Amino acid sequence: MKPGIIVHKFGGTSLANAEKYKSVAKIVTERNSYAVVVVSAMSKVTDSLIELVELAAAQNESYLENWSALKNRHLDTVRELLPPSSQESIIQILNLDFENIKEILRGVWLLRSFSSQIIELVSGYGEVWSAQLLNNYLISQKVDSNWLDARRVLVVEPTDSAVSVIWPSSQEKTDLWFKDQSKKITVVTGFVASTTEGIATTLKRNGSDFSASIFGALLNAQEIIIWTDVDGVLSADPRLVPEAVVLAELSYHEAAELAYFGAKVVHPSTMAPAIDKKIPIWIKNTFSPEKLGTKIHSKSQSTHPVKGFSTIIDIALVSVEGTGMVGVPGFAYRLFGTLKEIGVSVIMISQASSEHSICFAIPLSQSAKVRQALANAFFAEIHKGIIEKIEISENCSILAAVGDGMVHKRGVAGIFFTSLAKAGVSIRAIAQGSSERNISVVVKREDATRALRAAHAGFFLSAHAISIGIIGVGGVGSTLISQLKEASEFFKNSSLDIRVRGLANSKRMLLHPDRISLETWEKDLQEKGELLDMVRFVNHLRADHIPHSALIDCTSDQDLANQYITWMTAGFHIITPNKKAGSGPMADFRKLKIASTELQKHFLCETTVGAGLPVINVLRDLVQTGDKIIAIEGILSGTLSFLFNAVSSGRSFSEALIEAKDKGYTEPDPRDDLSGVDFARKLVILARESGWPLELADIHLESLVPESMAKLGISEFMSKVSELDTLLEKPLQEAKLKCEVLKYVGHIDSEGKATVSLRSYPSLHPFAQISATDNIVAFKTKRYFSQPLYVRGPGAGREVTAAGIFADLLRLCSYLGATL
Repeated sequence: MKPGIIVHKFGGTSLANAEKYKSVAKIVTERNSYAVVVVSAMSKVTDSLIELVELAAAQNESYLENWSALKNRHLDTVRELLPPSSQESIIQILNLDFENIKEILRGVWLLRSFSSQIIELVSGYGEVWSAQLLNNYLISQKVDSNWLDARRVLVVEPTDSAVSVIWPSSQEKTDLWFKDQSKKITVVTGFVASTTEGIATTLKRNGSDFSASIFGALLNAQEIIIWTDVDGVLSADPRLVPEAVVLAELSYHEAAELAYFGAKVVHPSTMAPAIDKKIPIWIKNTFSPEKLGTKIHSKSQSTHPVKGFSTIIDIALVSVEGTGMVGVPGFAYRLFGTLKEIGVSVIMISQASSEHSICFAIPLSQSAKVRQALANAFFAEIHKGIIEKIEISENCSILAAVGDGMVHKRGVAGIFFTSLAKAGVSIRAIAQGSSERNISVVVKREDATRALRAAHAGFFLSAHAISIGIIGVGGVGSTLISQLKEASEFFKNSSLDIRVRGLANSKRMLLHPDRISLETWEKDLQEKGELLDMVRFVNHLRADHIPHSALIDCTSDQDLANQYITWMTAGFHIITPNKKAGSGPMADFRKLKIASTELQKHFLCETTVGAGLPVINVLRDLVQTGDKIIAIEGILSGTLSFLFNAVSSGRSFSEALIEAKDKGYTEPDPRDDLSGVDFARKLVILARESGWPLELADIHLESLVPESMAKLGISEFMSKVSELDTLLEKPLQEAKLKCEVLKYVGHIDSEGKATVSLRSYPSLHPFAQISATDNIVAFKTKRYFSQPLYVRGPGAGREVTAAGIFADLLRLCSYLGATL
């Protein structure tokens, strides 16, 4: 037996056709080492062989057609794989084997039944053919190779669901067979073995992996390489988490935990022989052999506390509750003994420390059987009230977090549970083994994917995904989309995965299952958009496979603002510059704030006051740190700021208004700005954030629109704006006489009384110093008493408002656990 042997194992997908046999041969021969190559049957062949037996037993004549097709598939592979001079011997073997199988199937047909031994014998042919095909190809390529039928050396004792290796006999036969072998490569049949009586049998499902591990142990191999169709062991199922990463290494324990909960890893039982001999196992990709793959060995050196996540999708959660269970010896023994008697395996167990209840997870398919068995076994206890209820919750799933580093790292459970909570996932049961390398939770089936992605992102194994819908794609909305597009490179280098999956204007909507192109969205909305259906729009955005969802309302629509609580209840966070919700009736505002707290959904509205200025956040910081707000005064309209700055420089009010409308500073109807109602809404929002429960009607409002002009059409109004110059002539003159500057200002005093009116200020006052569309707010507080705290900057315009919404979006992502 040669030292430094490497055991390779190739599965059925790696040996699906002639070209793939050639690729496998190349992988093996390029490695300058003695190799034992364990092979599975060609893809789907084992299933096809079993189906032949079942069809024959059912006297379904199609078994002969299927038998012929399977035979031709192998003969065609021989002709494609081998040169003509090398084909004859293997074709003779195949013809003989298929004739033998045909005779067996004829017997099954006549008996209308078959034994387990027939299945074991017939299903093992695929590996025998596969080993001979590869060996013959290697020899045809002048490679020093031979092959071994594992049934000659591997002795096992079959049980109902597994096999036990007879190690002394297997070791003796293996040593004897390899003693005089000098070939560099030995191709070995996977999956098959013999009983102590010399009868052909198999190693059951995952048998070829088990074969590789067994031969690795028997030959004291240097390492075992399991060649498959993935790049290695992934941190999560890539079908559910596309961003799942290949793990460089795992400990045996970590691999076993992940495999137990459904990850595509070598099964724990198949690893056992390698673990006993401490032989490293590699998982590598046959189709990308240059990839490093994953190393499974005694102790992983990774610093990550959690390596990966696994899920078992269809399970049922059984709960047994009763005060009579407390302190009763042997209750758990009877409970789980009952399950053993009916052949049900328990996946996970969780018990309250009070012993009042115990719950456990089982395969969903076995829930009815378990319900009946428990009802029968504990009939007396249920009748006497010792057990109050036996409840089975179906359509559940298990999510498991696995990692050796969890043992030493504090706060892992906190991160795990917080990630699920932020994604709106309720946990039904929790279990953690004493090894502390696994935390398992039971969640609703429909929450499984969202829970997996949220937990995966929570430990920075993937980006935090958030599904975004933007309502209102006019000036501000379209600018926001442009800013998101420009930030795409920033997102790639961060832990954010912001997906704009829905856009809507007042008439049309554009939906996409993954993400809308921010390059072509305008054209796509026009050409591929549909009539707006707000219910369908919202339902589309709440995707089970994306942990978090947010709606960005870039309109000033009251009807949309009325939907915020409904959207929060459906699982959405809300971001908006729409002032209608924050300044509406106080009762409705309170309901919105309560819903946000109880549903743990964020309502972010920084841009409702001051566009992109951090006015609300500064105010919240003051209040939340215990400061007392004494007064608030500010110029909170970028439009009116522009108008009165123009007047201060000597221009007429009407001339400045026409320019402001042309530049898009005003609302489509400028009277929405001049009436002061929009300004008053901002003042209401600030008052409520300060603790004053103001209603819009409580504000004393000085409108700049004469009653005679209030009901005119927009065009007629604009034709008569010169009349506004006369209206403002007196207050402007009075300010000028005092050497002051006239401004349109909102004010809240220490008693919560609020006004929006014209006021004049000395030329050196901060309010007189602003320019263009600047906003400015002064907070007079207990801490900032002698000198108010000022917030100043551009308070109008698409760019700054969109930037403020963007900042709220990033703030939301940070709240949800992303790092920026």
